[in-house]
Amino acid sequence: MSTLVIGITGASGIPYSVKLVSLTNLLSRKYSNVYVVYTIAAEKVSIEETGLRLSEFLRTVSGLKGVYSEDELESPLASSSRLVGADMVIVPASMNTVAKLATGVQDNLLLRVALSVLRLKGKLVIVPRETPLSPVDLRNMYRLSMAGAVILPASPAFYHQPRSIDDMVSFIVGKILDALGVEHDIYRRWKAS
Repeated sequence: MSTLVIGITGASGIPYSVKLVSLTNLLSRKYSNVYVVYTIAAEKVSIEETGLRLSEFLRTVSGLKGVYSEDELESPLASSSRLVGADMVIVPASMNTVAKLATGVQDNLLLRVALSVLRLKGKLVIVPRETPLSPVDLRNMYRLSMAGAVILPASPAFYHQPRSIDDMVSFIVGKILDALGVEHDIYRRWKAS
């Protein structure tokens, strides 16, 4: 059984994670178990950006195997023995989370899962949402890339001529799905003229 863990931190960009989580039917084509781990900061930012109480919203999404807050270290995901063959996406990824991952800090469930996925050679996709980036931020992302993570900045394209914010969100979520190897058609791909 394959597993995907979606990590949600307190960076701006909660609409990306809400869109990805809402695609559990699509994700279930590749992953038999989809979990979510969110931070306390994500709960606060979610209210600000979307008006959603993230923890309440996540508990209404069908198809999720489990939803955990960052402090639920009794979660089955806290043990790497439950993450063999697992992949993870952190969307959005705060620079605090990126820095802690780059230095091996595991002081919450989200970080523990991410570092276990890296240790076990699963796919870790990190979607940072910050600008501008300092040399410290870039160095931390470089270190994670060298450790095997996929760094996928939330940088929407315009060649598909987005007509709404949802079109721009779908483009980034589509790129996440591409990185995970999940087939989809949620954005219009580039066509050479």
